[in-house]
Amino acid sequence: MEQKMTEQDVQTLLFNALEDLFEIDISDVNLDTNLYEDLEIDSIDAIDLIDHIKRETGYKLQAEDFRNVRTVKDVIAAIMKMQNDAQ
Repeated sequence: MEQKMTEQDVQTLLFNALEDLFEIDISDVNLDTNLYEDLEIDSIDAIDLIDHIKRETGYKLQAEDFRNVRTVKDVIAAIMKMQNDAQ
């Protein structure tokens, strides 16, 4: 069984993904940052981010789950929920 990730682990993974995949300056990113409005992530970028999260965590967010995600905090909550549901 995989090591259970903490919210901090997930946040670090997400921030690294934003920096690596989209060249976003994460010093400007916080939990309330809106992915679409503040970071200009589009639907194609969102799919790349979902794929990256799956590779890193083993958890695949469904596109419909991601439609409800607006902020960095929402992404972390969605990953934590998937992890808890998998237990």
